[in-house]
Amino acid sequence: MSTSLKPSVKKSRIKLLHQYYSYTGFYTFVKSSLGKVIVPIAIFLVVLWLIHAFVIDFDDLFTSITTTYSPLTILAVFFASESLLGLVPPEIFIAWADKTEAPIFFLSVLALLSYLGGIFSFFVGKAISKMPSVYAYFDVKMQKQVKMLRKWGGFLIVAGALLPIPFSITSIAAGLIHYPFRFYLLFGLLRFLRFYLYALLIFNVF
Repeated sequence: MSTSLKPSVKKSRIKLLHQYYSYTGFYTFVKSSLGKVIVPIAIFLVVLWLIHAFVIDFDDLFTSITTTYSPLTILAVFFASESLLGLVPPEIFIAWADKTEAPIFFLSVLALLSYLGGIFSFFVGKAISKMPSVYAYFDVKMQKQVKMLRKWGGFLIVAGALLPIPFSITSIAAGLIHYPFRFYLLFGLLRFLRFYLYALLIFNVF
């Protein structure tokens, strides 16, 4: 008798969870967040492929960079980029790592620097939030959005860590809304996974 009740209990729990996410606006939040990044991601991938196919041979480019600049200089530029709005796509540096004598080592260093750059951006966001004008804007004009971000901000951090969108920007946003730092550190660890997954792709493609 108890065995036959298990599927219905499991089903009811799933249904309750679905209702909870529906009522709290999680699905709307996810749909809105993903809708804003899917198109830029698609455009970025197409542009990257077009550049590689018709403009620059990335194989030659990264070989040239490897022989021209020291690894320390390249890593310093990467850290600055990851700390300041993610101006240069990490994929470029991942491809550079493939051309070094120790690809896995430099890939791991890049992932660590990206993670640390995100932490730096998080505290930049916290510092900006203390400005009176910024605080007033978020507290009054974006109160509803900030409430949603604080509730489901972990999803945005995960998206920023895994997807080809600037991790620095999502980190600054997390700092602006004072997202719990310990959870930011935890979700941000997915940044390492992103680098290794993208390396599997890039090392083979380029």
